[in-house]
This record gives sequence, C-alpha cells and structure tokens, in this order.
Amino acid sequence: MLSFISDSIKGYVIGAANVVPGVSGGTMAYLLGIYERLIDSVKSFDPEAIKLLLKFQIGDFVKKTDLIFLISIMVGVVLSFVTLAKLLSWGFDHHPLYVWSIFFGLILASIPSLLKNVKAWSPGAIVFCLIGLASAGSMAFLTPASESTNPLYLILCGVVAAASMIIPGLSGSFVLLLMGNYKLIMLESVSNLADGDFSTLKVLIPVGIGAVLGIVVLSRLLSWLFKTYHDLAMALIGGFVAGSLAVIWPWKDAITETFQKDDGELKEKIIGFGNWRLPDLTGATDWTALAFCALGIVLLVLTEKFGKKTPKPE
Repeated sequence: MLSFISDSIKGYVIGAANVVPGVSGGTMAYLLGIYERLIDSVKSFDPEAIKLLLKFQIGDFVKKTDLIFLISIMVGVVLSFVTLAKLLSWGFDHHPLYVWSIFFGLILASIPSLLKNVKAWSPGAIVFCLIGLASAGSMAFLTPASESTNPLYLILCGVVAAASMIIPGLSGSFVLLLMGNYKLIMLESVSNLADGDFSTLKVLIPVGIGAVLGIVVLSRLLSWLFKTYHDLAMALIGGFVAGSLAVIWPWKDAITETFQKDDGELKEKIIGFGNWRLPDLTGATDWTALAFCALGIVLLVLTEKFGKKTPKPE
C-alpha cells in the first residue's frame, strides 16, 4: 500500500509537469527514478500479455505488465490533471510571472542531472545535444495554429500529450499550445469535467484514444533507442530540456487573442510569446519571481532525492 501511494505521488508530479507548457512529464519521471520502469511496463502490453488476459491468467498478466505500478502512476496523473488544471488556469490568469518562474527553476535544475547520464561525450553526442537545444528553443518563436475540435486532430493532440509523458525534454503542453488546443484540452475541458460537465468528454475521449496509441508506439521506440544509442539519446534529451528554457523564460509577454464562444462569452487564449527581457532587479516583483525560481530548484532537488530513496522493485 505504501508503495502504491509513493508511486501515485510520483504520478501526480508527472501529471503536474504535463499541464504546464514548456515542462516535460518525461523529465520528471526520469528524475524520480521510474522512467525505465514506466517504459518497460507500457511496452509489456504485447500479444503475449493479451493471451494471458484472454486465458484469465490474471496473476501472470499483472506481473508481466507491472500493472499495479502502472495503475498507481495513472491515478496520480489523473488526480493531478483534475486538481491542477483549475489552479494553473487561475495562476496563469492572475500571476503568470510566478507560475513560469517556479517551473523555470525546476527545469534549470534538471539539466545537470540529465547530462551527467551521458557516459562519453563523443562528437556525435555533442551534435545531438545541439540539435535538441536548437529544436526545443526554436519552438518559442513558432506561431500557434488555430483551435480545432476535429476528432482526428484531437486524436493527434492525444498522441502529442502522451509523447510528453514518456519523452524527457518534450513538453506536450507547449506543443498543444502550438497546435492551438492547449486551452481547449488542458484548461477548459479537464477543468469543466472536474466541475461535472460531461459534455467535455467529446473532446477528452478522442484525446485519450490518441494518448493510448502514442504511449504504446513510442514506448517501444524509446526502449530500443535507450538500449541501442544510450549516449546519443541522453544528449538529445539534455539538449531538448535546455532548449525548453527559452519557452518557459518567465520575463516575456504573452500574445493573446480574444474570441467568442458559442454561448456568447468572450474568452482569451494565448497564441504566442514575445518581448523576452531580463528581470528588473530594482523592483520587488521580479525579486519575488527569482525567489520562485529558487523554490523550483529546491523542489527539483527534493524530487530527485525522493526518487533515489524509493526502493526498486524486486
């Protein structure tokens, strides 16, 4: 039971990271020490596992898929989505600088932990790190697409959201922002479902289907990459994470667009960012933001220690 609670807390942290544009749930999973176990668990849902299930060999099925662990992680992720979507929506509306600051500190502190896993810095590893850095950094300057409720597009959004859970350094939420559907999925549909509005399921069900498909396919690809090209993969991920700092740099302006919903209500959504600047150290506001950055660094250190202290499964 204690193990289930501990893993659910880790799932909550992963879910929290997935909600924020620029932050990767996969990075949190890696720092918590459960990344490879999570990938192996998802990858184990293969034809052999299906045969065990069809033969009602439930015990063997649960053991092969590490199902209890996977359920505990998903419980934490779902709870995080439900509870934090509304809180973060309020935070971005009222104190965006402080929200960005705490997550900037989290990601900044995670970079050394990721890069130290590159065992040998070959020319290839350096090139892959630079590719990741440029790719993630360039996302900050892309123009987001328009919002869409097309079911096929929502399935694609689900694949992207799943990718962020299992690919360290890739922020599914920010890619959703670029796809135009971050506000629709993460802030409106999830938040409204928590309030008992089940009409949002027409958005969330296609997203969920895409997420399952994405996790099943990507887990196998990532498992192969880590076993075959470990250093190159880790260097690329480290570059991704470092590049994402441009996306979540706190001192920038959100470019918003006002639109009218079907019921006539006016809503604002973020369509991009601009006017990156350095903090103003003559004002109390930016000093407070820097304090939140420091808090993010402390939280990351504690998170990593929590992951290392958790006993490994036998």
